[in-house]
Amino acid sequence: MSDPLVLLPGFVADVRVWGAQIEALSADHPLYLPRYGAAASIEAMAEAALQGAPDRFALAGHGMGGMVAAEIQRRAPERVSRLALLCTNCLAETPPGAAQRDLRIARAKAGRLNDVLAEELPDECFAAGEYRVMIGEFARQMAKDLGAETYLRHAAALQRRPDQQRTLRGVKVPTLVLCGAADTLYLPRRHEFMAGLVPRARLVVVEGAGHLPMVERPDTVTEALKSWLSDGVPSRLLG
Repeated sequence: MSDPLVLLPGFVADVRVWGAQIEALSADHPLYLPRYGAAASIEAMAEAALQGAPDRFALAGHGMGGMVAAEIQRRAPERVSRLALLCTNCLAETPPGAAQRDLRIARAKAGRLNDVLAEELPDECFAAGEYRVMIGEFARQMAKDLGAETYLRHAAALQRRPDQQRTLRGVKVPTLVLCGAADTLYLPRRHEFMAGLVPRARLVVVEGAGHLPMVERPDTVTEALKSWLSDGVPSRLLG
């Protein structure tokens, strides 16, 4: 059996975003689904995930989880056998982005979490189609279930996230960089940039998907992950 697979959810999300992949991959791959607990930084989240993780594992992260995955790669490269970065960013927060996040944090503290989530996870960041509104509601409800304190911790972590360009340049394991073609939060061109940093990376762009391709096009993402886990990573996959 292959190395265990660690799946990291992203910003104000939990393992529900990986539901289809958990069902499809668990028969052939032991899964580890870490919880970040009260961590309020990317570094602390990575440390929390590492504490209970297997000795060696394949690692996949979405959004903020991709940032945690990059930090795990930086801290413990000898433990990571494969790396998958989905709908994420390897760059630090920009000053304008940090200022905007300060405003949203203040509004969330003032009890306006619903308004903030409508800005953080708008329907427009998902691919157009009959399920777009439903997927947006799913993402925002998941965030509401986790609560305002989780939002504040995650927002602070994103605001202070480290730049991981140097980390990605040093990756020596098979790497998958995947994004939704319609994602407006983490644009495909950013993923082209990340894939260019990693010597063994392959870029997968999922058509008909936005910021949650695991939910929007689950079969396409699952097949991409299966290929990554079995050495054959396609150079481009159109769903």
